[in-house]
Amino acid sequence: MVRLTVNGSEVSGPEDKALLNFLREDLRLTAAKDGCAAGACGACTVLIDGKASRACLQPLSKLSGKNILTVEGLSQREKDVFTHSFGECGAVQCGFCIPGMVMSAKGLLDTNPDPTENDIKKALRGNICRCTGYRKIEQAILLAAKMFREHAAIPPAPETVRLGDPMHRVDTEPKTLGTGLYVDDINLDGLLYASALRSAHPRAKVRKIDASDALAHPDCVAVLTAKDVPGNNKIGHLAHISDWDVFVAEGDTTRYLGDAIALVVSSTKQALETIKELVHVEYQVLTALTSPTMAMAQGAPLLHEKGNILSHEHLQRGDADKALLNSAHVVTQHYSVPFTEHAFMEPECAIAQPEGEDGLLLYTAGQSIFDEQREISRMLGIEPDKVHVQGQLVGGGFGGKEDMSVQHHAALAAWCLKKPVKVQLSRQESLLVHPKRHAMEMDFTTGCDAEGHLTAMKAVIVSDTGAYASLGGPVLQRACTHAAGPYHYQDIDIEGMAVYTNNPPAGAFRGFGVSQSAFATENNLNLLAEKVGISPWEIRYRNAIQPGQVLPNGQKAGQDVELRACLLAVKDAYEKAKTAGIASFFKNSGIGVGLQDVGRCILSVEDGLLHIRTSAACIGQGLATVLIQMVGDVTGLAPGQMVVEPPDTRRTPDSGTTTASRQSVFTGEATRRAALDLKEALQKEPSLKALEGQEFFGEYYGQTDPMGSDKEFPVSHVAYGYAAEVVSLDEVGRIEKVTAAYDLGNVVNPKAAEGQIEGGIVMGLGYALTEDFPLDNGMPKAKYGTLGLFRAGEVPPMDIYIVTPEKPLDLALGVKGVGELATIPTAPAVSGAYYAKDGVLRAKLPMENTFYKKPKR
Repeated sequence: MVRLTVNGSEVSGPEDKALLNFLREDLRLTAAKDGCAAGACGACTVLIDGKASRACLQPLSKLSGKNILTVEGLSQREKDVFTHSFGECGAVQCGFCIPGMVMSAKGLLDTNPDPTENDIKKALRGNICRCTGYRKIEQAILLAAKMFREHAAIPPAPETVRLGDPMHRVDTEPKTLGTGLYVDDINLDGLLYASALRSAHPRAKVRKIDASDALAHPDCVAVLTAKDVPGNNKIGHLAHISDWDVFVAEGDTTRYLGDAIALVVSSTKQALETIKELVHVEYQVLTALTSPTMAMAQGAPLLHEKGNILSHEHLQRGDADKALLNSAHVVTQHYSVPFTEHAFMEPECAIAQPEGEDGLLLYTAGQSIFDEQREISRMLGIEPDKVHVQGQLVGGGFGGKEDMSVQHHAALAAWCLKKPVKVQLSRQESLLVHPKRHAMEMDFTTGCDAEGHLTAMKAVIVSDTGAYASLGGPVLQRACTHAAGPYHYQDIDIEGMAVYTNNPPAGAFRGFGVSQSAFATENNLNLLAEKVGISPWEIRYRNAIQPGQVLPNGQKAGQDVELRACLLAVKDAYEKAKTAGIASFFKNSGIGVGLQDVGRCILSVEDGLLHIRTSAACIGQGLATVLIQMVGDVTGLAPGQMVVEPPDTRRTPDSGTTTASRQSVFTGEATRRAALDLKEALQKEPSLKALEGQEFFGEYYGQTDPMGSDKEFPVSHVAYGYAAEVVSLDEVGRIEKVTAAYDLGNVVNPKAAEGQIEGGIVMGLGYALTEDFPLDNGMPKAKYGTLGLFRAGEVPPMDIYIVTPEKPLDLALGVKGVGELATIPTAPAVSGAYYAKDGVLRAKLPMENTFYKKPKR
């Protein structure tokens, strides 16, 4: 045993245990998070003898006599200052990285109480944040340093709150201090541990599964296979497809390396890998189809019964061929974009346990509790209301937690064994299993007249949707409906195909297909501007959609459109920069295209407080704060009079998936409607106490038209946000600055909106320059530390302008989503900057021959 001091108390632990596991499992100090277990992310940062260190890399055998400090061990003054500064600066989003950031800050400020921004960037070099873009965190540390130096008091919280106020997020304290619960932080008596044995081959027939040796292991509780699934072995995020195997059964064929063959359940977490090695699987190896070209080849084997084409879309308006023939200038270019990884900070984790005589309780960190309830009840063959799902804090999602990954396996094991079961993916498993951003091959042709007014475009988009459907169909639709850009012209012909392969599945990812098609369209505009003899800024301004004009998809632009104002806001930055690129684009709010899309909210008065109840998941965007500010704006209630409940299928009404930048609009509008009823009641009974026990229900259905509608002006989506972005380069090709302007409607919380935008821009910079997800015969070759994620020291300065609409959207107090839009213009703006630098079009991502990525030899 090793003796050491943790937060001032002497403790002892086994030599062979990692410090992180000792803190979390033995001492139940859970502020330090397990993000990668490889020293790459920094979420587990603690101080060892005053030095910031990654706890996952430190065996107790090397820590004898050492002094360990975690967030839990900070003084109350330190906790108060860090909580205030991180809240004041809007530094908290999903929160999973924040305790690690705080400890890196503590290590810095103990030795340097007056740091510069560069000092802070260096101190954070071992910490990754996927949400914020780092800037708000750096500002928070600067503020904390100032408060410590000046012995400044903590200002009181405001008593009222309205739309547009810079309110601290309501989850700032639990996320900053690590007291908020993510699923991995939950501890239950008698908890069992489970892990899936994955396929050894991307495509192979499973001839035999022999679990006898595994079952003989003393820690093995069970080995579950397809034979143990009591309901349907096929599930899926889209109910009408449901093509994803819970397990690949004997006699069936695997579709990718992430396929589950069996689920091992153990009484100890440490024995899981050993037991999995004792499950023997006999395969007949088959040739894997690792590209759409292979999958579409004549005679290619069918990966699914209905064929290898998941989805085919054809969006046509006017006569594109004729318009292109009559155009003064036409450009045609092929573009190629890769799979990329969400890299959310929190690996997937779920816990399930029996509830009552015939029910199940699931703790989850997904993006829709009701989707999970539906899929699990299908798998178990029981009524949905028997599956009780509670959402916990979500350590980032970006679309990557829309599909189930661990929830169904935890539920199945708990159902079969009648005991609580935890399933958690290692970071490497997470990289292998969950869906990615779609790789796409795109051919785009765009035309304009002699003055640079766009005339027509044609496109063919081929999307690699991987082994299963996930959201490949809707992603393809968004890529197509947005492919022509936010511009005023009518003749388009866009064909898209989503193709099954034996690669990891591809699904929802921030931008949802639009990041891909925007890269193609915006680069073609730069080429046309060159032919016309005008600037890339000018061609966008001449064609930018204005209120009342018709978008290429046929929808009339609403009065809330401010794309031209966005372009004007960045004009000086573009024209004064020595070398710069520009892009402008748009993104829908809501699912749209004729599909059912509903937001719901219940406001209930309980024990003198107003409970805001909705199933809408917060994956870092700050939805609870948004709803409190909306209700406060409508009713005048103070933040202290309101509480937002976490998602719960028993308590919160179904408000759909957190996807498509929809929750601020759809749940926001539902909440506004409920708040109006509450306001009316308060006019009669001017205190919440008098309304005890009453409920106020709000519901909003978005009315849209399906793709291919024969209406003259079909409504594709209820709202769009717009943006323009300028990226400037220095003399060596390093990004010097990013200047961006966003039309996101009325702003609920300016600091939160800026943080979303900054984080989206940094994610877009990674997509453009450094991030990749290479595969070798369907096998991911990357690790978390080699994904190419930007770190604090690599992020350039950013100027963010939020454009206020003259005539806001007549929904949700004029609010529009920004989560997805934030990342879309960045890659084409970067490409345009390098084209301006050397005249070489970089049509493939991540771009080569840049300061960040040298050409391959």
